[in-house]
Amino acid sequence: MKQTLQKWSLFILFLFLFPILLNFLPNSGTTAQSKIIKEPLKIVYASNVFEEEVTQDSKGKALLYFTHNHEAFEPVTKEKDGKVSVSHQTENITKFGERLRTQLNVHGVETELLPVDNMAELNKKSQKYEMAYGSIRSHVEKKIQEVDYDLVIDIHRDSIGRDKTVATFEAVDYAKVAFVIGKEHANYKHNEEKARRLKEEMEKIVPGITRGIILKGGPRVDGKYNQDLHPSLILMELGGVENTEEELNRTIAVIAEATTAILLNKN
Repeated sequence: MKQTLQKWSLFILFLFLFPILLNFLPNSGTTAQSKIIKEPLKIVYASNVFEEEVTQDSKGKALLYFTHNHEAFEPVTKEKDGKVSVSHQTENITKFGERLRTQLNVHGVETELLPVDNMAELNKKSQKYEMAYGSIRSHVEKKIQEVDYDLVIDIHRDSIGRDKTVATFEAVDYAKVAFVIGKEHANYKHNEEKARRLKEEMEKIVPGITRGIILKGGPRVDGKYNQDLHPSLILMELGGVENTEEELNRTIAVIAEATTAILLNKN
């Protein structure tokens, strides 16, 4: 009986002293946990690209702008204010242009945006949708005279539906991209060639992600889209009215990766 009491006493004493003894042990587990918690979170869209600014050696210079900066995506506007719309003051194509700028900078491509405020005002002054190209022309021309850009992209959202603007690769959906080239100027082949190279690089990453290169000219179309201002100015249709934010973000990561590839091989 006495031995039993002694055993229970020792056991109770051990339970009492155990938490105290833990304080004297190395706290490697706690430290590791602390390091994990403090590790900054990174947003991954696709292709292991993070939405954060980093400093790298320049791989080229790019300019992004939006002739029709109000163009929006129905799922995005619905998520924002519960209303389906193809035009929005804030949840529009410029939001995704900002993300493309960030991702290009991550890849080492120095990227600028033509000020959105200017374009918003220009669109208000334009009496017709097509007139926006003429309204923005002088602003684009001034900018490309100031900086020697390797690539200039006018980013749009196409008006077609989801059945034509979704590419599925390895069970993941992406927003499809089309390139529009105006052929009513003498040097349009240079613009077409730049679009072709970007298209091919994107297809290497995600087969089926592009809808091709669309050549435009003739009556009732602009025919130039200001591409006569720079041999590497292309018009990009990023998705359509029914693409989701996730699909657009994935495609933006692919565009950034493909753009970097063609700028690294400029010849």
